[in-house]
Amino acid sequence: MGKELQNDEMVIDLLELFYVLMNKLWIIILCGVVGAVVAFSGTKLLITPQYTASSMIYILSETTSITSLADIQLGASLAEDFIVIGKSRPVIERVIRQLDLETNYEELASTISIVNKTDTHILTISVTNPDPELAADISNTLAENIKEQIADIMGTEEPNTVEEAVVPTKPSSPSTMKNTLMGGALGVLLVSAVIILLHLLDDTIKNEEDVKKYLGLNTLAAIPLEKRSKKSGNAA
Repeated sequence: MGKELQNDEMVIDLLELFYVLMNKLWIIILCGVVGAVVAFSGTKLLITPQYTASSMIYILSETTSITSLADIQLGASLAEDFIVIGKSRPVIERVIRQLDLETNYEELASTISIVNKTDTHILTISVTNPDPELAADISNTLAENIKEQIADIMGTEEPNTVEEAVVPTKPSSPSTMKNTLMGGALGVLLVSAVIILLHLLDDTIKNEEDVKKYLGLNTLAAIPLEKRSKKSGNAA
């Protein structure tokens, strides 16, 4: 009984699978190329390029004095508050009105990223949009409104502008090269998986090794049927 169970087990030979894949290498390469071409074409034809423009403001105004480490730490903690202010509904809805945008608060807020670079008092305001000029306009307008809102809330002068957003010339996404490589890799993985699966499910007897592997029998001799049939044909 134990021998029967052992014979029924499927033993996966990694070296055998390697040779199986090598025998189908041309199919694997072809599917990789097809996957890369499909991914490249889909990226170019189906995905709208997105452009990102960024402006920067210095969160401390000219009247703010930094006299101690505590003041520096306070400025760093205020940066988090200013990020929240920058993405608040009053600020973003004001930008929508000023630029006459056909969008709402939620949609525009999802395209905005405001970050404070580590160990700095600078906020970077990035806006992503299919229109590169509009991305720059929104970023600059948003920066001005953030400065006004900070001044109103803090009761101080407006923060200074470090850098205005410029119109981006290259899209920030999608990455054509990345998508093409991923498409090619996916094609290779899928066809390799199919080839391995078909090989593992194929339990037909092809040679004397398969007889021993699947039936547990030792072969005494092997008859080359193809050569025999050819000889029979010539004799006829």
